[in-house]
Amino acid sequence: MRKLRVAIASAAIILFVGCSPKYAAVVTQGQDPTSFQHPSWSARSNVYEVNVRQFSQEGTFNAFAKSLPRLKEMGVEILWFMPITPIGLKDRKENESQLGSYYAVRNYTQVNPEFGTMDDFKRLVKEAHAMGFKVITDWVPNHTAPDNPWMTSHPDFYEHDANGKVVIPFDWTDTRQLNYKNRELRDSMIAAMAFWLRETDIDGFRCDVAHHVPTDFWKDCITQLKKIKDVYMLAEAEGPEFHYAGFDATYAWSLMQPMADVYSLKHNLKYFDSVLNHNINVYPKNAQRLFFTTNHDENSWNGTEFEKYGAAYKTFAVFTQTMYQSIPLIYNGQEEPNKRRLKFFVKDPIQWGKYEMAPFYSTLLHLRKRNKAMDADAFYRRLATANDDAIFAYVRQKGNKQVFVVLNLSPLPQHFTIKDKVIYGHPVNVFSGQKVKLFDHYVYEMQPWDYFVFEY
Repeated sequence: MRKLRVAIASAAIILFVGCSPKYAAVVTQGQDPTSFQHPSWSARSNVYEVNVRQFSQEGTFNAFAKSLPRLKEMGVEILWFMPITPIGLKDRKENESQLGSYYAVRNYTQVNPEFGTMDDFKRLVKEAHAMGFKVITDWVPNHTAPDNPWMTSHPDFYEHDANGKVVIPFDWTDTRQLNYKNRELRDSMIAAMAFWLRETDIDGFRCDVAHHVPTDFWKDCITQLKKIKDVYMLAEAEGPEFHYAGFDATYAWSLMQPMADVYSLKHNLKYFDSVLNHNINVYPKNAQRLFFTTNHDENSWNGTEFEKYGAAYKTFAVFTQTMYQSIPLIYNGQEEPNKRRLKFFVKDPIQWGKYEMAPFYSTLLHLRKRNKAMDADAFYRRLATANDDAIFAYVRQKGNKQVFVVLNLSPLPQHFTIKDKVIYGHPVNVFSGQKVKLFDHYVYEMQPWDYFVFEY
């Protein structure tokens, strides 16, 4: 949700940086599992974020549906649609002639006519389900548009200042703040979410600014929604408390900026490792974390993945796809790749061409699908190398399956060895398709910001 994300991400980094455990320490410890069980299909899933407005020239559900076979072949599993509800007309960002922010909800139980009809969306969900996709929609529980019917029918649903005026959250002047001290508001919000489960058969929600809504609401809400369907719940929030409230996945903001800092040489790998290990140690073992190199907020407001990660954009994408607890996100256009900042309030469609990055993402997504070492809770250990100042190597294991990842997180070529019996053998390099014999004196030769992924 817009520019607030910059401050949130910065605060998250401060929160999660702790004392660094020893390099190559086993850091799979976590707190006790939550009482909520994840949907069985989610353990090594992935999320593809759909910005319907910018996905095609038409900007409709029906136009997007044409891409389902392509996305299925690429290995996409969860489709996250940015808000599909009608957008408020009053106080639209920039001016009323603009299309407005998806996050200014005018009605919680209707479809934005910009995208099509309710029947169009139902048909899209049904088609996606038939192809094996799961579908979640973006839910905006913190605020509504100023012309939402609740403003007149239930003014007590909103927070008011000392002068009796409805509160505007942050600089989001096209929205009004909801009041979660009101029991009827809570019930109405849950009822609206339940409407979409029953009416359209979606599989869950990505909950916008979930950290600004009381945690006890989420525990009650998710408990009630799970009586209807085994929903998948993604919180746009960071903190272990959201998993104890019932969310399956939370944002990994605190790892996003350190990736950019490593690329810009602002921070070294010891710092990066510290942030990563602290994240792992404070979250429940069964937590799932949304890892990403970009999303709609990052792309529009903070810069493209190419601006932030430069020559390392693939390297950090490999990291997001293979790390412990990761449920990786791909934002629509990354498979092209889209190198533009997409405008937020106006029509600015992705310029599709040859989908040059699709094979790269397909390799990683299919690795995740077939190898249980990519389960979110599969064992993780960083491996000591002959050059830990530049090389970030780690192993993931579950049962008899193993994946070994080596990242050159430096702007220089590297030659080094890794003396650890766990990786010795004849794995397949997943990007070349070739078998490699790895042993104690094997010399790894890597170009700047290079990456290897080996499957056993």
